[in-house]
Amino acid sequence: MKKVLILYGWHGSDAPHWQSWLKDELEKENYEVCFPQLSDNLRPKKDIWMKEALNAFNKAKPDIVITHSMGNTLWFHLCNEKLLSKVKNLLLVAPPRDLNDFEDVKSFFPVNTPHDLYAKEVLMVSSDNDPYMDIKESQKLSDTLGCELKVLEDAGHINADSGYGPWPWVLEWTRSK
Repeated sequence: MKKVLILYGWHGSDAPHWQSWLKDELEKENYEVCFPQLSDNLRPKKDIWMKEALNAFNKAKPDIVITHSMGNTLWFHLCNEKLLSKVKNLLLVAPPRDLNDFEDVKSFFPVNTPHDLYAKEVLMVSSDNDPYMDIKESQKLSDTLGCELKVLEDAGHINADSGYGPWPWVLEWTRSK
């Protein structure tokens, strides 16, 4: 049985967001899914989220980790602190640029690009019109991380606001791992 950890970002990923949908779909197929509800997703604090995410990671012992938005930034911090063990697959969806100009998430920035993502296989998915990271920044980040980049057209921040409630592609990707 595959074990999946899902980490959301700023403002969470409650329904109708694709991460909530994915959790429900995977549970129907008897996956063990850990989708921790992190403290204060409107004004998150890096140190608190890191502790909560690390506790969830250690409890879940996932094969697959799927991050969205600031969940990527959170994962990068955990990697930089060398607090993780390797997972089989990592999916980085819509990582943001440095959001230091947003007071509510200032504690997360800057973040160094990790040298080790603690995953055997990594895929990054970005949009060509994400307001939080443009396509050139996405390409540069994927190159620096040494991972494959899948670019979606007109997908915004790849969230519920841009039409990503049910997202069959992410379910198929997870099943294939």
